[in-house]
Amino acid sequence: MKNNRGFTLIELLVVIAIIGMLSSVVLASLNVAREKGRDARRLSDMNSAVKALALYYDENGRYPNSDYDGCGGWDVGNQTYNFMGNMDTKFWSSTPEDPKGTSNCDGYRYYRYSPGSYGCPASKGAFYVLGVTDMETSGRPHSESPGWSCPSRNWQGEMDWVTGQFEK
Repeated sequence: MKNNRGFTLIELLVVIAIIGMLSSVVLASLNVAREKGRDARRLSDMNSAVKALALYYDENGRYPNSDYDGCGGWDVGNQTYNFMGNMDTKFWSSTPEDPKGTSNCDGYRYYRYSPGSYGCPASKGAFYVLGVTDMETSGRPHSESPGWSCPSRNWQGEMDWVTGQFEK
């Protein structure tokens, strides 16, 4: 009687299948962690943008104009366009770019509206709208979105995270 100590083909296939299923579970959870990390960066970039806009306003008495990147007039931040590129670098070290690196009109958005736009009170002056259109780990709106609306337009329905501020 011969003593065989090797594995059968069926045993090897079962082990390979188990390893394949475990690796797919690990990779799926790793992708979710990456998405959450990119969303955390987006929120951090928006917080920096709000602070930079406040510094700009303190020095200039107004918010910067949009530089109209060709996405419906919005100033967008992605691989194709420089987000808020007309704002002086003394207000932030580098202009943020969406971490996913989209090249279309998704990503970060900024627009400065004239007083009275969309039914907002003209007495409050011009205002800006700042937002993110592609948060990956939440539905619209994101749970941390402050929101922004005027009587005839609600930007929260257009973006995942949005805020705004009047000049007066």
